Amino acid sequence: MVTASDPWQGHDVTALFTVLLTGTAVLVGLTAYLCSRLTRQARRRSTAATVWRDVSLAAVAAGLALYLWGLLHLLFLGDQEQAHVCERERPPGTPALVGRRGDFLPLRLVCEASDGRDYSVVVPGYINPTLTVLLLLALVAAAASGLLHHKQHTPTRKKG
Repeated sequence: MVTASDPWQGHDVTALFTVLLTGTAVLVGLTAYLCSRLTRQARRRSTAATVWRDVSLAAVAAGLALYLWGLLHLLFLGDQEQAHVCERERPPGTPALVGRRGDFLPLRLVCEASDGRDYSVVVPGYINPTLTVLLLLALVAAAASGLLHHKQHTPTRKKG
């Protein structure tokens, strides 16, 4: 049994499966919605606010797909394989390994050395930086959509 104080714990398998299943369902729903926005009828009714909203949702969908891709890298490695990867990818001059931990945010598997240093393995290095960029894009697009929507539905006052 793995306890919270176990220095060799990776990602909790139950949490990993839960996030994978839930994330996949959300991604399918987002993709279906975004595809529905490509119909001729939907495009005719588009406003600047709805386009920015859809850009935001597309960035969220891309980020979610990328996050799920990173989770799949972790899913297919058991504890023994994770230990081998930690050992194989240990930087030169790094002393003995004393632990391993799995983080969901940022997504990573961290190998911990006896000198206090640690390093990430398994999850491709491009995932977390790309997720950051996609999150920022989603936030900016959502803010633009909100401002345009507010501007569109706010009555203008006539002078005089």
